Amino acid sequence: MAVLSASAVVSTAPACFQNEVSPQGAGCADGLSCRAGPCSASLRRNTNDTLKKSSVHATCQRLNRLSRGKLTSRGWWLGCQYAFVAGVFLIVLAVLARLVVRARQAEPPTLRSVPVQVAHELINAGHHCLDVRTQEEYSAGHVEGAVNIPYLVKAGPGMSKNLKFLEQVEAMFSKDDEIVVGCQSGRRSMMAAAELRAASFTGVTDMGGGYLAWKESGLPVKFPQA
Repeated sequence: MAVLSASAVVSTAPACFQNEVSPQGAGCADGLSCRAGPCSASLRRNTNDTLKKSSVHATCQRLNRLSRGKLTSRGWWLGCQYAFVAGVFLIVLAVLARLVVRARQAEPPTLRSVPVQVAHELINAGHHCLDVRTQEEYSAGHVEGAVNIPYLVKAGPGMSKNLKFLEQVEAMFSKDDEIVVGCQSGRRSMMAAAELRAASFTGVTDMGGGYLAWKESGLPVKFPQA
C-alpha cells in the first residue's frame, strides 16, 4: 500500500488543520507537526453553540406546552364558572316565575260593575237578578223577576250582616250561574258581589247605582199589588 505524503495529508485535511500542519516536527507520525489547539477550540465552540440552540429549543417547547396546559385549565375553569352562574340565573328565574303565578292566583278576581242600562240588557238576555236589599225595600218596588236575599238585616236601630247570606244564595243559585246583584244605591250590592266572588261564584256582576238609578232611568219596575 502506498504511503501518503505529508503534502497529501495536508491537502485533504480541514482548513483549520491545513493551517496548523507542518512537515517539520518531532514527535508526530510521518514527521508531521500538528498544532490542533485552535481547531479543537473551534470545534468545541460549534458543538457548544449547537447544544445551546438545542437546549433553548427544547426549553421553548416545554414552556409552550406548559402555557397551553395553563390556558386550557384556565378556560375549563372559566367555563365552569359561567355554567354555574347561568344555572343559578335560571333557577332564580324559575322561582320568580312561580312566585308570580302564585301571586296572580292569590289575587281576588276583578269584580265587574255595569250601569243599570247594561244590567237591564243582561237580565233580558237570561242573567239572574239578585236583590240584596231588605224585605221592606224589596216590597216597595223591585226589578221584575229579582230574587230577594238581604245582605244586611235590621238589628235594632241599625243594620247587621246576614250571617246566612251565602247559605241562602247557594240554595238558590249554582256557582257558575250568571247573576246580576243589585241593592238600593249600589253600596251593599258591591259588598255582596265581592263576597260571592270570594266564595267562587264566577258569574257575578254588580249593578252600579242600584234600584234608585234603575228607577230614575225609566226601566221597568214591579210594584206590589194593592
